[in-house]
Amino acid sequence: MKKDEESGEQTRPGSGTGGVDPDSGRQQRSEEPGGGILMGRPFGVPVYVAPSWFLVAALITWVFGGQLERVLPELGGARYLVSLFFAVAFYASVLVHELAHTIAALRFKLPVRRIQLQFFGGVSEIEKEAETPGREFVLAFVGPLLSLVLAGVFYLGMQAVEPGTVPGVLLAGLMISNLIVAAFNLLPGLPLDGGRMLRAVVWKITGKPMSGTVAAAWIGRALAVAVLIGLPLLTHTGVLGNATEDIGGMDTVTDALLAAILAAIIWTGAGNSLRMARLREHLPELRARTLTRRAVPVESDTPLSEALRRANEAGARALVVVDGHGDPTALVRESSIVGVPEHRRPWVAVSGLAQDLTDGMKVPAELAGEALLDRLRATPATEYLVVEETGEIYGVLSTADVERAFVKAMARPPA
Repeated sequence: MKKDEESGEQTRPGSGTGGVDPDSGRQQRSEEPGGGILMGRPFGVPVYVAPSWFLVAALITWVFGGQLERVLPELGGARYLVSLFFAVAFYASVLVHELAHTIAALRFKLPVRRIQLQFFGGVSEIEKEAETPGREFVLAFVGPLLSLVLAGVFYLGMQAVEPGTVPGVLLAGLMISNLIVAAFNLLPGLPLDGGRMLRAVVWKITGKPMSGTVAAAWIGRALAVAVLIGLPLLTHTGVLGNATEDIGGMDTVTDALLAAILAAIIWTGAGNSLRMARLREHLPELRARTLTRRAVPVESDTPLSEALRRANEAGARALVVVDGHGDPTALVRESSIVGVPEHRRPWVAVSGLAQDLTDGMKVPAELAGEALLDRLRATPATEYLVVEETGEIYGVLSTADVERAFVKAMARPPA
């Protein structure tokens, strides 16, 4: 349903029943804690079940069990085992929906961080945006298409079993639920798949992916309001086929709560899409060369006070420790300098405040945008040595400076 939308990576919150998330947060890799329970790695992509899924599974088991009590009263308490099977089978269908997004992304050479089954559906976290509107459209459409195919498969299965039996009721429930998943995801607003399809169409027409995102995100917000108001009205008036005399106070509260949760998920996802699109638009402005602090080279036994004096004279804001041949070996950490009282600085050598350089801490001066962020994520550190193509020292890049530029880019309005 979502894609981690337009930042350096694609990830998005699941909005109801499946989605593609192209960029939402690369900061947390799939192997890190917080993804939930790892269930497997189809096509090399980890699949997690979030803790919230168990709450939804319990709710589905309870609600579907009540339905079974009316349709198959002879089941007795066993109806809840049948209901639990339905909940698992339904989320297996959601997983197929997400795998469709994942396979399409991998075919387009887009890395997929993980699939997560969670409250109200699932999300495929795709780390990059599709390069063309056509690919974006296909990437979004394959999920609902697979849900429609599954609905057709379950319908054919219904023809082979007796109606009013456990298999018949299960197949009917799975058919209907997959139709709902497909229809809901085809609604033309972000973060739903239909919103990504609309975004692709507007992108194709205007030539501007940002224009498509803005249009689809605002329609997504309108959908959120429509769900918040319309869903309780539809159920209360009996439009969905329920008898109005059977609607009680608890049903009304449940419908309103469900509508509020769905609306909040859609509204939040639409807002995240706008923010990520704004970031992607300004991401090329993050250039290592322009963010780098000027640095002065000092030998390891240089007193801190002397090193700082040289830096002040040169108008530099960073210190690089070099060996006798002038080759860089370490970076003096800014946080360590701050921690040394001024009266002790003449007696503290810079080597005691330095972090040894690794290959990952050397950043080419020409790196920019997503490539720069990927490089910094690969080797987390507080400072990096920025070098020219010749290997000459250009300066020191502080992650604090990158973060400030990152936040500033997020705050700027779209062009």
